[in-house]
Amino acid sequence: MNILVSIIVPCYKQAHFLGEALQSVLDQTYQDWECIIVNDGSPDNTEEIALQWCAKDKRMSYLKKDNGGLSSARNAGIQISNGEYILPLDADDILHCEYLKKLVPVLNSNEALGIVSCHHYFFIKNKLNIIFKYKASGSNYKDLMFENKLMSSSLYRKKCWEEVGGYDESMKNGFEDWEFWLNISKKGWAFTVVEAFLFYYRKAKKSMLVDTINNHAEANMEYIFRKHKELYKEHFDNTAEVLFYYIKTHRLGKMQIKSSLEYKIGKLITKPYKILLKLFSRK
Repeated sequence: MNILVSIIVPCYKQAHFLGEALQSVLDQTYQDWECIIVNDGSPDNTEEIALQWCAKDKRMSYLKKDNGGLSSARNAGIQISNGEYILPLDADDILHCEYLKKLVPVLNSNEALGIVSCHHYFFIKNKLNIIFKYKASGSNYKDLMFENKLMSSSLYRKKCWEEVGGYDESMKNGFEDWEFWLNISKKGWAFTVVEAFLFYYRKAKKSMLVDTINNHAEANMEYIFRKHKELYKEHFDNTAEVLFYYIKTHRLGKMQIKSSLEYKIGKLITKPYKILLKLFSRK
């Protein structure tokens, strides 16, 4: 099978992990690949490390650009890629050595497929320290409307990227891969999941995903809902059910906090300070 896969590796402040990611590329049992390392204006020694790896294997190349965010870095790498299939790989994640060997034939076997994903591990520090296993599922856009079931490092056809105009570069605070998969699948492309654990996702205390979930989740979801509002209007009943579920969960969470012993003790402790603040504010 002589299908070239372009592996795009954006790097921003992840130079200390980059070597592990690139080694997992070199370890692939499937040999028809190119790897484009994209330095997204990183202030660390990304360039030094990237060039060392490029010297090891002629299939690796290096692209340096001004910082523009993850979507911008991926688009820049894909723009100069030569592969029929695309594999985005974050600089701190790791591929199983048979990732391409198992996924490429699946994508090649069905022209209706645009994306192929797999089950994956979450790990801390090293890939043997597994803390969670995630089994992906689904086949079409309906499975992606309210939850991103596909990991960012799924394999897909370059023509899908071309059809949707690439990753949305305005999404600088995460969920850009979710919006990308939804955009592709709503155009009629199907996706499937290889039922094997072939990918290692690094779980860090500080990461883009953690920041997204803690600070930008609702705003990002609203953006996706509005951008693809025709889907959510078409499936209004499901949309309303999900949104009211979120509202109910949020309300019950607040009620649970207010009824907790810790909350009540906290109110008692802060009550004198609130009285003093009121007295001083009157003066």
